[in-house]
Amino acid sequence: MIENIDTSLIDWSRAQFALTAMYHWLFVPLTLGLGVIQAIMETIYYRSGDERWKQMTKFWMTLFGINFAIGVATGIILEFQFGTNWSNYSWFVGDIFGAPLAIEGIMAFFMESTFIAIMFFGWNKVSKGMHLAATWLTTLGATISALWILVANAWMQYPAGMKFNPDTVRNEMDSFADVVLSPVAINKFFHTVSAGWVFGAIFVVSISAWYLLKNRERFMAVKSMKVASWVGLIGMIVVAYTGDGSAYQVAEKQPMKLAAMEGVYRGENRQGLVAFGILNPEKKSYTDNIDPFLFEVKIPGLLSFLATRHIDGFVPGINDIIDGGYEMKNAKGEVIIAPSAQERIERGKLAIKALSDYKVAQKAGDKAAMEEAGKRLEENYSDFGYGYVTDMEQLIPHVPFVFYSFHIMITLAFFFIALFLLILAYISKDKLDKAKWVLWISLLSLPLGYICLESGWIVAEMGRQPWVIQDIMPTFAAVSKIQTSAVQTTFWMFAVLFTVLLVAEIGIMLKQIKKGTEQK
Repeated sequence: MIENIDTSLIDWSRAQFALTAMYHWLFVPLTLGLGVIQAIMETIYYRSGDERWKQMTKFWMTLFGINFAIGVATGIILEFQFGTNWSNYSWFVGDIFGAPLAIEGIMAFFMESTFIAIMFFGWNKVSKGMHLAATWLTTLGATISALWILVANAWMQYPAGMKFNPDTVRNEMDSFADVVLSPVAINKFFHTVSAGWVFGAIFVVSISAWYLLKNRERFMAVKSMKVASWVGLIGMIVVAYTGDGSAYQVAEKQPMKLAAMEGVYRGENRQGLVAFGILNPEKKSYTDNIDPFLFEVKIPGLLSFLATRHIDGFVPGINDIIDGGYEMKNAKGEVIIAPSAQERIERGKLAIKALSDYKVAQKAGDKAAMEEAGKRLEENYSDFGYGYVTDMEQLIPHVPFVFYSFHIMITLAFFFIALFLLILAYISKDKLDKAKWVLWISLLSLPLGYICLESGWIVAEMGRQPWVIQDIMPTFAAVSKIQTSAVQTTFWMFAVLFTVLLVAEIGIMLKQIKKGTEQK
């Protein structure tokens, strides 16, 4: 059904999508976080009538607008790439994947576009209450936009609410509620949005610290750091809670991702969580007997508790997932013995063969044969994607990439919690502007925020490889059959374009930051 395609095309298509997604992800979290912070500031202005809060709001709103525009540009290109570079994927699941993206465009994006105009140009033209509502509704629109995009992404990680139609060779939605209310989708939404709040807080804290170091805009800087630190701290609480929920969902539905995140090759009861570890670069395959770590510090039993909610629970490693034979829960929540990867490959081949037999019978008009082939297809469809796997190593993501990205993300999360608490402590004593070391740490934390965000994206997306749709479609079966040179050309075009846009955004933001809120 799906032809074999040159691996270089797959690599370049993945590289192009990753490039676009990583640039897009530079802007989206800041939109989500800065939107909430500026709305809180305007709320304070609305309640107090203090014009200084109005000037603060307008300042951060300007930076929000610059970032918003660039984010939209990269997001549009990202959506078009599904059709250009991943046409097999788009055909196979477009009926499901396209629905939340269409809703996002019709409902959320139009909502943002409408109220952002009032937010920027409505000062002194509409009432204070109307303008405040527009600011909150713009932020709400951005959040709802994120919701539908994350619902689509979550479905790729945990396909639900669909049924495969052999007549059209497409997956069709049979339960919109199952798609939207998937536990993976819910956790992903709150985790991602709250991470945006945290990053928005880091951005505001960093810029405000620069003002204090320059002995400028004291009122704006101190008040901004206070608001941002509270938003960031609350955001980190939500991030931690939803991160725990996400880890539990990953353990159930994507055990290979969890194994890569922790560098676990051999499962065990009372599995420890790696607090710090250095992977062994000599470890090349799951089949060798080389120790995966040069050095590691584990917290006993913590990974088992997080993954199973029992400290003595069994957490499978990469070898266990390949070999099978351990207890696991299926999609219905029933405890079963995990099949081996080879068994799933055989079932996947049976599903592909059944689909082929169905099409042959359909062409011949043999309804009995169609029914029999359709039954075989349905029985084995949950492992459909395994039928395209030719090497067990294809089932294992890049462990070092995923492992280090995950632990960088976790380490930085703890750092940000400490930073927000430290800032609030000094503000409560009215000594923040005198604590130069705190201000310097705050200023230099901005790139750390970006590193944390991109690390999280790497864990989520590289950790699920080789699956573009978990267990249903591998990445190498989803790509469009186009010339590799065409993808290479557009890759470099986008790389140049996005870099120019990023440089332009930084330049415009720096100019606005240097200007500040002072009337000149």
